[in-house]
Amino acid sequence: MHVLADETMWHNMFHIGVPILEKIIRPILVYFFIMIGLRLAGKRELAQLNPFDLIVLLTLSNTVQNAIIGEDNSVIGGFIGAATLLTLNYTIVRLAHKNRRLDRLLEGRPEILMHDGKIEFDALHREMITKAELVAAAHKQGLCSLHDVDRCVLEPTGTISFVAKRPTPESSRHDEIITTLHRLSDEVRQLRAAAAGGGGAAPSSGTAG
Repeated sequence: MHVLADETMWHNMFHIGVPILEKIIRPILVYFFIMIGLRLAGKRELAQLNPFDLIVLLTLSNTVQNAIIGEDNSVIGGFIGAATLLTLNYTIVRLAHKNRRLDRLLEGRPEILMHDGKIEFDALHREMITKAELVAAAHKQGLCSLHDVDRCVLEPTGTISFVAKRPTPESSRHDEIITTLHRLSDEVRQLRAAAAGGGGAAPSSGTAG
């Protein structure tokens, strides 16, 4: 009885319940379906700007799990499915690396969300990103508000990149000059106050006249 149980266990682990060709085709179909689905859904799904985007990504793999494995739970079947996905992904990445047009087709182009400190609302509308979500993304990168942002780009990978405003050399010199003038003005005001307090007497130089 024990021997029969062991044989059943090993049979269930290594016996493929569906044809090998089907085990290879299933993950390929699911791979391209998810790729096209995410491409059509937009880059915001990859950016995970709110909890709903995260829920979609977390449940997506579980949703298509049965479509990948079919009626087979064997270890060998899992190995075949995993090897198929890894091989397919490696092939796609290599082809996209060599062909810029294919890479642009698969991943898309970066979307400029802010330019010269101004929000591109048309781009936000295309990517279905709200201003509040953009502000939250800026806070994650250490920016206090969108007033501190010079440029913002939604990358094809879903990453939102911010470029903070930086003062130009001219504005830096202008600020230094204004600061110096304010300091000199304060010193002149203090000297006048000291002279008025002394009854108009000239300050002593410390030497006998």
